[in-house]
Amino acid sequence: MSGALLAGIPVLDSIGRSLREGFFMFWETLWPLILGFGLSGAVQAFVSRESMQQKMGDHGPASIARASGYGMVSSSCSYAASAMSKSLFVKGADFVASMVFMFASTNLVLELGIVLIVLMGWQFAAAEFVGGAIMIVLLTVLGGLWFRGRMIAQARVRLEVESADGHQHGPEENTTLQSEPWGTKLRSKGGWANAATYTMADLTMLRRELMIGYTIAGFLAVLVPTHVWNVVFLHGHGFWTSLENVIVGPFIAIISFVCSIGNVPLAAALWHGGISFGGVISFIFADLIAFPLLLIYRRYYGTKLTLRMLALFWAVMATAGLITEGIFGALGAIPTTRPTTVAPAHFQWNYTTYLNIIFLALFGLLYWTYRNRERLGGGSGYALDPVCGMQVQTANAPASVIDESHPVYFCSDHCRHRFEADPAKFAKVPVAAGAHDHAAMGGPTEMSHTPAVSVVDSSHSSSHVDPVCGMTVDPARATAHAVHGDHKIYFCCEACKEAFMSDPGSFRIDVHP
Repeated sequence: MSGALLAGIPVLDSIGRSLREGFFMFWETLWPLILGFGLSGAVQAFVSRESMQQKMGDHGPASIARASGYGMVSSSCSYAASAMSKSLFVKGADFVASMVFMFASTNLVLELGIVLIVLMGWQFAAAEFVGGAIMIVLLTVLGGLWFRGRMIAQARVRLEVESADGHQHGPEENTTLQSEPWGTKLRSKGGWANAATYTMADLTMLRRELMIGYTIAGFLAVLVPTHVWNVVFLHGHGFWTSLENVIVGPFIAIISFVCSIGNVPLAAALWHGGISFGGVISFIFADLIAFPLLLIYRRYYGTKLTLRMLALFWAVMATAGLITEGIFGALGAIPTTRPTTVAPAHFQWNYTTYLNIIFLALFGLLYWTYRNRERLGGGSGYALDPVCGMQVQTANAPASVIDESHPVYFCSDHCRHRFEADPAKFAKVPVAAGAHDHAAMGGPTEMSHTPAVSVVDSSHSSSHVDPVCGMTVDPARATAHAVHGDHKIYFCCEACKEAFMSDPGSFRIDVHP
């Protein structure tokens, strides 16, 4: 009855079919998403990145290799990648090397390849990695000529001034676990707790992008007729068709407002609509020039440099897509048929359903591990961004502020600006991944302004709690400490120590024998 009623109203029927299409696209890629983000979380928790941050002061082969490797083991979120590349640049990395890191972080990551295989086929996943390497080479060569001189120097000064205003700070990175042998890492409950937290944080941070991406893809697949796509994308003109498609692909990415892995379902809809193989690849590459990110670049580097970045990025993405199409065409690896549908129209008991059930159970285990991360020994040296919920290392946080004497850490300046616009909406103090109970990630968090800290002799305990931010601190690696009365108190950073020393009475200290 309700189905017949819905069918009798054309607009509602179209909306319903579009939403159904978007949902089944999500269902088809659910287990790859969990697998990909789970692997990404493990890599971020267990792989040391300290050495990769070193010696990136130029854009020679060694620096570019390090930047690419660092990007591959980082979060695939476009916002976080742009913020981290900015942070590397401020710390002394070459501008081109920092841009290579950003490209690798969003195009050479495991979760992207897995989702591409399931939703579009192995050819697109292979092309993403081949084209990504081509794009990095092009960016390195052309960027060395295009990004140079006074403009880059001014951008660095601009960011250094902002950092000097107190928006970035942190203690030395604790890489004890990351430097251990792999056998020790994999047996560490705390390490797996950190991996689960990275996974949950990345999923929380990207949930909006994924939802928008699948929804728009569903509407495009259902509502846009074939003849419209034929007008947008040329057909039957040989090389000129390929050239026009790889240029138009990034333009669609700019106006779609969808970043990160959320643009994969849109790519599937475009392939279904008739865009060329190279056009699909250039579209996927172009998540880094979606309009919201262009605004972020403008805030970081200024209008003039942002326009240069847009011009070069667009050219590199289109060229890499064209070259990749040529390579795969010569190898006969371009799919010769296009799917009549992007996703199934109803549930089926097939391998996708069985795998989704298995990985949903795994997701439940990951969520339990994340919720119990403190009890399992995770969280030391980490904090949760109170705006998006991403887990960040306090030593390498791209942005931070002091809010009511408490340091708050963020994954990017995008989140910092949202927090500063309305601090009451978010956490009053930093959301530390090793501190007390936390609210759901990404939402308002209620925490005491006077957290208790257990002060014990270091011979009886291997960790203390920073009384300012609530973070668990290893006394042997604490960046700062102070003596209060007869007790030594340890802090995660100098900012927390200064906040405590300015008014010790505002922080409650519980002393245990």
